[in-house]
Amino acid sequence: MELLLTADPDKKAVLAYLADSKLLVLRDKDKLAGVAVLVEQGGLFELKNIAVSTEYQGQGVAKLMIADIKRLAKDLGAKVLWVGTGNSSLSQLALYQKCGFRMHEIKSGFFDSYPEPIFENGIRCIDMVRLRVEL
Repeated sequence: MELLLTADPDKKAVLAYLADSKLLVLRDKDKLAGVAVLVEQGGLFELKNIAVSTEYQGQGVAKLMIADIKRLAKDLGAKVLWVGTGNSSLSQLALYQKCGFRMHEIKSGFFDSYPEPIFENGIRCIDMVRLRVEL
C-alpha cells in the first residue's frame, strides 16, 4: 500500500479500485521493486496505478511493468489500454508516451476533490491527462 500511495496519495480511492483489479508485483529477491494495478470496468481497461521503489527508479522497471500490463490487458481481451496522470506529472507523461500511449483527453479539475493539494515540479496538480494505446 505504501508504494501505491506514492503514485496516488488518496488512500480511499486506492482501496476502492484495488478490490476489482489485477495486481502486478515485481520483486528482486526479497525486495519490492514495483507494483502496477490493472482495472477492467465495463470492457474498458486502465492502468490505474504504477509505482517503482526509489532504489529501482531509472532502471527501466516501469517500462518493463507497462509492457507486462499491456500483455495482460490484451490477454484479457482489451483492444485499448488507458492511463491517467496529473498535468504536473511531467516524467510520467514522458514515460507513457515512450511506451506507446498517446494523449486523448483532459479531465479538468479532476484532482480538486483530493484531500490535500498535490504539487509536482513546482506545478499544482489539478487536471487529469488521459492517454491511451491500442493493443
